[in-house]
Order: sequence, then C-alpha cells, then structure tokens
Amino acid sequence: MKNRLKIARAELDITQEELAKRIGVSRQTINAVESGKYVPSTVLALKMAQVFGKSVEEIFMLEDED
Repeated sequence: MKNRLKIARAELDITQEELAKRIGVSRQTINAVESGKYVPSTVLALKMAQVFGKSVEEIFMLEDED
C-alpha cells in the first residue's frame, strides 16, 4: 500500500513525533507506515486522516499487488 503520509505531514508542518503524539502511537510506528513497512489498522488510518482533515483514500492508496 502506498501512502502520502509524509506529504500530508509536510503540508501541516508537523514531525513524525508530533503526529505520533496526536494519535497515540510511537514515532517508530509513523516511520514504519511512511516507509511502507507497516500497513496501519483501519482505526489508525482513520485517526491519521482525521488529523490531516482528509479522507483515508487521500492518504492511502492500494497498489496492484495489494
């Protein structure tokens, strides 16, 4: 799954640490999601989308192999 998490963070000018605190996870979790090493749960994806004021589909996109 591809994501635009890093771009969304840049638009709000927040760090991985700040995003992690807002949604109640570790900075390492945010890093793993951004780098594609971890696919977030539905709840986590919804929390991220809410922080950015975007839909989940605006941040996360399925790839052909998904």
